Amino acid sequence: MISFPLFLHLTHLSTLVYIFHIKQSEMKKHNFSAGPAILPQEVFAQAASAIRDFEGMGLSILEISHRSKEFTAVMEEAQALVLELANLDADDYAVLFLGGGASSQFFMVPMNLMDEGQSAAYINTGAWATKAIKEAKLFGHVSVVASSEDDAFTYIPKGWSVPTDARYVHITTNNTIRGTQYHALPDTGDAPLVADMSSDIFSRPLDFSRFGLFYAGAQKNLGPAGVTLVVVRKDLVGQVRRQLPTMLNYQTHIDKGSMFNTPPVFPIYTLMLTLRWIKSQGGLTAMEVRNREKATLFYSELDRNPLFRGTAVAEDRSWMNATFVLERPELEQAFLQACEAAGCVGLKGHRSVGGFRASMYNAMELESVQTLVDVMRDFAEKHA
Repeated sequence: MISFPLFLHLTHLSTLVYIFHIKQSEMKKHNFSAGPAILPQEVFAQAASAIRDFEGMGLSILEISHRSKEFTAVMEEAQALVLELANLDADDYAVLFLGGGASSQFFMVPMNLMDEGQSAAYINTGAWATKAIKEAKLFGHVSVVASSEDDAFTYIPKGWSVPTDARYVHITTNNTIRGTQYHALPDTGDAPLVADMSSDIFSRPLDFSRFGLFYAGAQKNLGPAGVTLVVVRKDLVGQVRRQLPTMLNYQTHIDKGSMFNTPPVFPIYTLMLTLRWIKSQGGLTAMEVRNREKATLFYSELDRNPLFRGTAVAEDRSWMNATFVLERPELEQAFLQACEAAGCVGLKGHRSVGGFRASMYNAMELESVQTLVDVMRDFAEKHA
């Protein structure tokens, strides 16, 4: 039988443990995950409300008809906001919301833009570009005109030229795994520029009119997983002779306004809310200021701190995905534990490369980056 004093002691101890877990759950989480990633808090709140009751309909956004006037308005606003933020004209560009993730565009792009016997140029800057190259080879000749594979994809190749017969030039604007990013768009001459922008879409102003097509999985900067944004110049569509499956033909989705079949309704709605938020913050110019400030704060600490080292070439470092390692690898687990104790989660590097990765997408606040910087500084003081 447990004595009464011991019973009180155990009761007190269990209460403290309970309070500790409550405090841990209440602690603000700073989510540095590469994706699915954080969204603005107001977007989470609005999306959650719409799950219960959308637009006062007494129905959830999850159950309304995609043909209803209420969702048609969502689709049209989302398309209009994409064009507005990118400063593109609806007469020239079509905005599509498709399924299949950005990986589906690895084959849809060459299938729609390159005939058998024709060529396309690709710049290989990492795992996702490598996958895109593999798929494109199924539909025509692929010329890999530049690659950074010789140095583990730690830089962006420069000084390459475009083959005269290239139907398009494909780049991946940001490498989530290796932490590199194009900070200026390459000159591709008369060849349309095609880009996978999944991890830095709408993070800064660009001359989007230089793209023939760009695409992005939503789950980094735009919304939840489940919808892929494709923006394509209309004159590039319908030029190939091959027979295209209906669902894989861009023209199908242009003609039907991305509603040939039931689209991913909730992800599109959440994406629309995120685009509203970007516009309300001041558009892409404001996103650039926001993201530059976070990147400067983090990389300044990384370069100052003797215990950590960045893995990407400095001039090509990504604002979205900062990759780094410890000079003393045996401390990796201790560092991750220190991060989690401060509420910083999702920092473990990609399984293929190890180390650490801090993803700092649009919705991340400067406060979160400052918290991580403080952990790095404190950790170095204890272990350097």
